[in-house]
Amino acid sequence: MEEHPFEPFLPEHARLLMLGTFPPAPKRWCMPFYYPNYQNDMWRIFGICFFGDKTHFLLEEEKRFNLGLIKPFLIEKGIAMYDTAVKVNRTKNTASDKDLQILQPTDLDDMLNRLPCCKAVITAGQLATDVFCRHFGIGQPKVGDYKEFDFNGRSIRLYRMPSSSRAYPMSPEDKAKQYKIVFDYLNL
Repeated sequence: MEEHPFEPFLPEHARLLMLGTFPPAPKRWCMPFYYPNYQNDMWRIFGICFFGDKTHFLLEEEKRFNLGLIKPFLIEKGIAMYDTAVKVNRTKNTASDKDLQILQPTDLDDMLNRLPCCKAVITAGQLATDVFCRHFGIGQPKVGDYKEFDFNGRSIRLYRMPSSSRAYPMSPEDKAKQYKIVFDYLNL
């Protein structure tokens, strides 16, 4: 059994909550933060969307991401991050969703209550989407689309975005086009 290694990253003014399923094993990290695998495209997607440069958050010569740029950027933009699982069992010692057994899901109600300005949630991956939709009793949006749901009198959009994993067969540039739809909706 593994417990989530990171605290939820929840800037109080965040208008966007991004949820994956669970981080990869520490041996795959290049930094102690969300989307820590250097092969993952998430920080390249952010670089493309906000700076027109997929290497903006990379320290290429060190093969790691620049956490000193990432955290202040997320705070400034109002982007929160966590995952849909607090405790998991890796059935095959991989980070793949198909090999994760969720033992304790995240308290999603508490998380959204802690983010009173949140207008949209992104799930990046099928298992994260499954967990979120099941919890809130909403239908699953297609990849690149959204479903609106009510949470304590607030209308929130759930966007299902392409996985940032390199295993997902789409270029970082094409993934960025999908994510940019959400960023533009929120005027980030």
